[in-house]
Amino acid sequence: MLDAIQLLQTRRSVKPVELAEPGPTADQLATMLTIASRVPDHGKLVPWRFIVFEGNARLAAGEAIAEAFRTRYPEANGEQVAFERNRLARAPLVVAVVSRARPHVKIPEWEQVLSAGAAAMSLVMAAHALGYAANWITEWYAYDPRVLGRLGLAADERIAGFVHIGTSVQRAEDRDRPALDTIVTRYQA
Repeated sequence: MLDAIQLLQTRRSVKPVELAEPGPTADQLATMLTIASRVPDHGKLVPWRFIVFEGNARLAAGEAIAEAFRTRYPEANGEQVAFERNRLARAPLVVAVVSRARPHVKIPEWEQVLSAGAAAMSLVMAAHALGYAANWITEWYAYDPRVLGRLGLAADERIAGFVHIGTSVQRAEDRDRPALDTIVTRYQA
């Protein structure tokens, strides 16, 4: 297991098409989801939940994506529809992080949304800590009401991201990161 600083310094996003078997075991997935649920949550509202897509469920969910794509783009050819059908089958495991931020008398919705984002990032980091690669993405179908309904989201829920998890088929290269002097300022009293 990596030490915490090395873990944070070495995390990379890996394209879903570059994620292969093996994916996490059931126990590893439970560990990842437990870690993902240990995020700041002002008011203990649990303003997020998880939907796990594994095995054939990835293809079944892909049917909902393909149907919505055909409705949006009736001129789409079979190859394009097949690509959309396989969106959630590119990696061995996909977890949707669902934001269920709601109006609250004391807790701003924005804080609840940020908590869902923290859950998604913690899931990504937990996958990395267990030796897997991951990618947190949304893509068009995360915003399509037809797809969201078929995936079981309520009208007031939104996808914070789909986290694709598997074993990287190649070494993930780092990308350029911003220089600290371009993104950090110090408040002057």
